[in-house]
Amino acid sequence: MAVVIAEEHPLTPDLSLLFERHTADMHADTPPESIHMMDKGALAAPGIRFFVLRDGDEPLAMGAYKRIDEAHAEIKSMHVLAEARGRGLSKTMLDHLVTEARKDGFLRVSLETGVQPTFVAARALYARAGFDECPPFEGYEEDPNSVFMTKVLA
Repeated sequence: MAVVIAEEHPLTPDLSLLFERHTADMHADTPPESIHMMDKGALAAPGIRFFVLRDGDEPLAMGAYKRIDEAHAEIKSMHVLAEARGRGLSKTMLDHLVTEARKDGFLRVSLETGVQPTFVAARALYARAGFDECPPFEGYEEDPNSVFMTKVLA
């Protein structure tokens, strides 16, 4: 069956495993003061679009973006279940988020990710997708545990 990405509500009950794994990964080797993830309640706020990638009924990945201003959005909470990795689902989700942000009129998308070894694949994915390192944005400060990246959509 082909995977499908749809906008969903982050409090949907069958997304618990995605959020549990995402939270565990974020806390695995990042100091607490450097974790900038949003929990599922925060992802339900206005100005945030939240998407789930499913294979049939099974949720395998999630991702969101948050409006910073009329031209700039931030990618948040991208996660693919470990057992579903290696199928290109991270790229599929990232491409979807960028496409939707562009449709919503954003001219730039940015993100914060970690420097730890667990984030090497994510940073490589973002770089291949055209994201470049940038200074901290929208309330972030320099952090030795963070990498900030941005991509112009225009």
